[in-house]
Amino acid sequence: MNKNKAMFLLIVFMLLCNISMYAQSRPNIVIIISDDHAYQAIGAYGSKLAKTPNIDRIAREGVIFKKGYVTNSICGPSRAVILTGKYSNKNGFKDNENSKFDGSQDEFVKQLQTAGYQTAWIGKWHLETTPQGFNYYKILPGQGQYYNPDFINMDGNTQRVEGYVSNVIEDEAEKYLDSRDKSKPFCLVIGHKATHRTWVPDTCDMGMYDKVTFPLPHDFYDNYDNRKAAKVQDMTISKTMQMGYDLKMLSDSRKGEEAVNRMNLDQRAKFDAYYRPIEADLKAKGLSGNALTEWKYQRYMRDYLSTAASLDRNIGRTLDYLDKNGLSKNTMVIYISDQGFYLGEHGWFDKRWIYEESFRTPMVMRYPGVIKPGTVSNEFVLNLDIAPTVLDAAGVAIPKDIQGESFLPLVRGTKTKGRDAIYYHYYENGEHAVSPHFGIKTKRYKLIRFYTRVECWELYDLQKDPNEMDNIFGKKGYEKVTKDLKTQLKRLIDKYEDEDAAKIFSVNLRPVAL
Repeated sequence: MNKNKAMFLLIVFMLLCNISMYAQSRPNIVIIISDDHAYQAIGAYGSKLAKTPNIDRIAREGVIFKKGYVTNSICGPSRAVILTGKYSNKNGFKDNENSKFDGSQDEFVKQLQTAGYQTAWIGKWHLETTPQGFNYYKILPGQGQYYNPDFINMDGNTQRVEGYVSNVIEDEAEKYLDSRDKSKPFCLVIGHKATHRTWVPDTCDMGMYDKVTFPLPHDFYDNYDNRKAAKVQDMTISKTMQMGYDLKMLSDSRKGEEAVNRMNLDQRAKFDAYYRPIEADLKAKGLSGNALTEWKYQRYMRDYLSTAASLDRNIGRTLDYLDKNGLSKNTMVIYISDQGFYLGEHGWFDKRWIYEESFRTPMVMRYPGVIKPGTVSNEFVLNLDIAPTVLDAAGVAIPKDIQGESFLPLVRGTKTKGRDAIYYHYYENGEHAVSPHFGIKTKRYKLIRFYTRVECWELYDLQKDPNEMDNIFGKKGYEKVTKDLKTQLKRLIDKYEDEDAAKIFSVNLRPVAL
C-alpha cells in the first residue's frame, strides 16, 4: 500500500469515526404523551393522595414546569400542535369533530429524519390520518381500548394484542427500541390511552384507592353565578357522568359493557369480582341527591387514579429500559398530558376550557448534563414549544414558520426572560356544550371571549380569585386592566395570525353591569 493511499484511508476512517461520534452525541428523544392526566393528580404537583413515583422521578431528576399550558384543550388538536409547533389555526386540526390532520405538512419528526434520526410513534395517535414522518409506527385506531387493544401496523393491517393497553404500549415501545438501528439517534413518541374516559384500571390496580376518601373540591357545588358559558355546559359529575358507561355499574346501562366486552374470561372474572359487590352495595344504600353525586365522585376518583397507576408504572418501565441499556445519559425524556382535566373542580370532569384545571397541563423533562436535577420552572411554556425544543436539542435549525419557542434556554440556568402572556383558542361546539372561546392569560389576569354558543367576555383576577369564581368583566375599577388586556390579546391574535379570532374580536359586546 503506497503512502498516499494509506493517508486517504486514514482520513476516511477518521471521518467515519467523527460522524459516528456526532450521531451519538446528539441526544435520543423520548416523548411520553398521556391523555387527560390532570396535574393535580400527580405527586410532584402537590397531590398528597395520588401515587405517581415515576413521573415524580422525571421531575426530581430534571425539571418540573409549574406553568405548562396547552393552546387548545382537546385530544387531537393538542397532538397536532405538539407535532407541528403551530397553533390549531395554522396546522388545520381545530377540533375532533370536523378536522382531519394534514400529514403532508412539516412536522418536527420530519426535520429530525432529515438530520439522520430514526423516528417512531407507538400507541394513541388520534389524528384520523396515516402517520407521516415516522420510520416506524404502531397506533391505536381512534381512542383505542383499555383491554386487548387493536393496533394499526405500517402495512395498514389491524392486529389485536392481548393485555392491558398501558402494558401493551410499553411492550411495543421496547420491542421497537430493541430492533432499531443502534448507530443512529432516535426520537420515540409513546402515546398512552390512559387516563381517558372511561377510566378502566388494570385488574391488578382495581381497588388500590378504595380506602381513600377524597375531599370534595371547595367549588364542587359551584352554581356558576355570573358565568354564562359555565351555566350551559354539560359535563357535571352529578348530571352528565353515567352510572354504566363511566362508573361500571353495568346493570344500569348496557352501554357500560362497551368497555368490558373485549375482556377475556380471566379479565372479566376479575372485573366482575371487583365491581359487582360495589354495585350491590350501592343498590342497598338507595342513595339520591347530593349523597349519590358524592358517591359518584368517590367512585370516579378511585377509578381515575387506579387507571393512572398503570400509566405511571409503565413510564417507570421506560426509564428502567433506558437505564439498563446505557441510554439514560444521552436521552431527553419529556412527559406531558395532552391537556389538563377536571377532578371535581366546579363539579366537573373533562377538559376544553381556558379555566386553569383544563388549560394547565403537567410537563416534566429530564435531560442529563443539560438540566440540573431538581430544577423548578415558573415560566410560561406551552405544548407548542415541544417541537422547537426538541429540534434545538438535536442541533437542527428551527423552521421559521414554527410558532413555538425552545424552552431549553429557560432551564439551562441562564437568566432568560420567558413569556409575559399566553394565548388560547378552543373551537369545538359540540360535546359537553362548552362554548368556543379564545383568550389570554398573564401572570395576574385572564381575559376570555366566548362566542357561538354564548356571546360574552369574562375577566378574572387570578391573584384574588385563583379558582375563577368571580367574573369581573365590566366591574367598576377594572376599565384600564380590561383595556390593557384587550390590547395584549389583539397583539397575540395578530402574532399567531388567528383570522377567526380577529373577526370575532372586532365585534363589540357591551359589558354587563355587575
